[in-house]
Amino acid sequence: MAHILMLSSAPDADPLPALGLLSHTVEVVVAAPATLVAAPTTDLIVVDATTNLAAAKGLCGVLHSGGISVPLFVIVTDGGLAAVNHQWHIDDLLVAGAGPAEVDARIRLALARREGESSASKIRASGIVIDEASYSAKARDRSLDLTFKEFELLRFLASHPGHVFTREQLLSEVWGYDYFGGTRTVDVHVRRLRAKLGDLESLIGTVRNVGYCFNIAEEAEKAPKPEAVAPAASASDAAADAMPESIAV
Repeated sequence: MAHILMLSSAPDADPLPALGLLSHTVEVVVAAPATLVAAPTTDLIVVDATTNLAAAKGLCGVLHSGGISVPLFVIVTDGGLAAVNHQWHIDDLLVAGAGPAEVDARIRLALARREGESSASKIRASGIVIDEASYSAKARDRSLDLTFKEFELLRFLASHPGHVFTREQLLSEVWGYDYFGGTRTVDVHVRRLRAKLGDLESLIGTVRNVGYCFNIAEEAEKAPKPEAVAPAASASDAAADAMPESIAV
């Protein structure tokens, strides 16, 4: 059973009678900016386009621009079908006279597709979950407060577990070819990232005189913290420790 938010300019109307015959929870609200800001969490949004196609299209555009993470449907009349195109940025449409079986099938398929897309956009490695769609990351279900570059660095390393990258390679992949700063900024970001990972800091391994890698869980559990076992820090690491934090971007 899904929670469905219906946005309509006429909340007392019933543009899709078949929806009321299903077991889904439907909440109908007025399609207004203030309503969108205070909109509750939902599984699917349905826009009523049976009375005002232009307003409904504009509302769909606003929702799309806002980066909604749930499927977006519109309800149209038979006469309104010709007006709907890719510029509406919707996942599916429903004709006002559709039967319960069709409505339920379209809802189930849309939710399943979105769930598959959400799983595909996530990287899971050694207790770390990185959601590329929302630019968020968790360590053992604990949300990580990362800057954009810290997120990009973690994402890149976790996407290539066990692969060792030089500082130059990381600078190129994460900061880009047009970045003119030195490789020491990589060390600074690694140090900050390890601090935020807490007890999982050893997942970011140091390969002396080479660079960094993302350790797989077994290695991370067996190995001591990378920086703690070194008899002497490399020149690059020593320079990074002495470097002011303000250079990081």
